[in-house]
Amino acid sequence: MSTTAASPLAEQRVTLQVSWETYERLLAEHPDVAGPRFTYDEGTLEIMVVSAQHETPNRILARLVDEVAVELGMNVNLLGSTTFKREKLLKGFEPDSAFYIGRRSAFWDTELDAAVDPPPDLVIEIGGSRSSLPRFPIFAAFGVPEVWRYDGTRVSVWRLEAGRYVEAERSTALPVVTGPLATRFLEESRTLPSTEWVRRVREWARSRP
Repeated sequence: MSTTAASPLAEQRVTLQVSWETYERLLAEHPDVAGPRFTYDEGTLEIMVVSAQHETPNRILARLVDEVAVELGMNVNLLGSTTFKREKLLKGFEPDSAFYIGRRSAFWDTELDAAVDPPPDLVIEIGGSRSSLPRFPIFAAFGVPEVWRYDGTRVSVWRLEAGRYVEAERSTALPVVTGPLATRFLEESRTLPSTEWVRRVREWARSRP
């Protein structure tokens, strides 16, 4: 069985029932990070194809994380949409953006192994609430401590507590950032030249106590 759906953020999604082996074969056949994104949960596979309407806020929020972390003197490692999969859980996901923050990581020569390596400290999720395959339970199973979700209108910060995500007032990974603040900078990016936007973000981050 399969279903196809589109969202206001121009995501095209197809849902299929497939085995873990088929999921891994599809991943191997689509190694390009710019290609479709795959989410797997106990036999259900969602294939998502995104457009600029989806990727633009993702890239802006990722840039916000990077700029703020640098100004705060924090190590930040962007993992992009790296695949996280664990056969033991029968779950896998490719985030819009993921980060290690405050720790060193290097996967230049070895592939990330989600069964051994720690989960990302922060995941950015664009339009995820509209997914036919809920991703928050998958993130929780991997132990992702924080998710920023943009629903097309606002950015909200979600923190993992006792195995479930609850909306939080501010980020734990970057404590100076709140959902309204991230929303404001995202909206400003629509009208400001990129250099002016980056300057404002840096100045704001430097001014934090």
